[in-house]
Amino acid sequence: MQCWRGLEDIPDDWGRSVVTIGSYDGVHRGHQLIIGRAVERARELGVPAVVVTFDPHPSEVVRPGTHPPLLAPHQRRAELMAALGVDAVLILPFTTEFSKLAPADFIARVLVDQLHAQLVIEGPNFRFGHRAAGDVTLLAELGATYDYRVEVIDLFVSGEAGGGEPFSSTLTRRLIAAGDVGGAAEILGRPHRVEGIVVRGAQRGRALGFPTANVETLPHTAIPADGVYAGWLTVEGEAMPAAISVGTNPQFDATERTVEAYAIDRVGLDLYGLHVAVDFLAYVRGMLKFDSVDDLLVAMAADVKRCSELIAAYEGA
Repeated sequence: MQCWRGLEDIPDDWGRSVVTIGSYDGVHRGHQLIIGRAVERARELGVPAVVVTFDPHPSEVVRPGTHPPLLAPHQRRAELMAALGVDAVLILPFTTEFSKLAPADFIARVLVDQLHAQLVIEGPNFRFGHRAAGDVTLLAELGATYDYRVEVIDLFVSGEAGGGEPFSSTLTRRLIAAGDVGGAAEILGRPHRVEGIVVRGAQRGRALGFPTANVETLPHTAIPADGVYAGWLTVEGEAMPAAISVGTNPQFDATERTVEAYAIDRVGLDLYGLHVAVDFLAYVRGMLKFDSVDDLLVAMAADVKRCSELIAAYEGA
């Protein structure tokens, strides 16, 4: 899959294509429906499928300081899109100047002049251009002028996550912030993932017999509510069952919020400096301060046992 960072990266000889545009943070099941349809129609038409997305998130430019927690960095999104069959991803630098493009100018500059769109696939809530003035109706009207067609895909709705609310990145972030990683996984179609570099922490876990990877997460990462979770620590392609702690470590009166993962029954791991991924399968318990370190050790042993059970049940399902 090709990945372009800006319009200037698009090959000069790029022909017609099927295009879909959006932030697509998380590439959740609703996104997958739209992107999958774009890939399907591209195959039928014999042209490439292109996803157009933005960096940084538009809200950070339009309303500085309102950058939402991100469900996936761009590299992860690209991997997920490639798995869906996308041929190219265009990451547009979202600047103040770019945000001021009138809807028709945005369409002409991106969809027509550069990507030569033959078909555009979007959800019903798609908005574009300055002050989000453009909608799918205008998109279709401009298509009649610029020789492309538009298909609108209905939103994906489930009665289990969010009480029938349409699948969205906003709903997913809300569930993650509440610690409902199971509900988030229903929307995402996979466990929520946090990535970063393993850094040296206080090394208390090592002293207690539960050495953890202290993950320095990427900026704006959507991190679950404080607590203990079952999941996996993935290092260089190997996914290891893990007990995951999120919080400030109240037992030792720490103040810095961290994400730490203990690879269950793995010894001698040296992960410092490595880029790792932490996948959250299930919430186990809240973050507590115990009466003694001995009580903490008993709880940690029970946490590891419970995490092992949850992971085994998931992998055996």
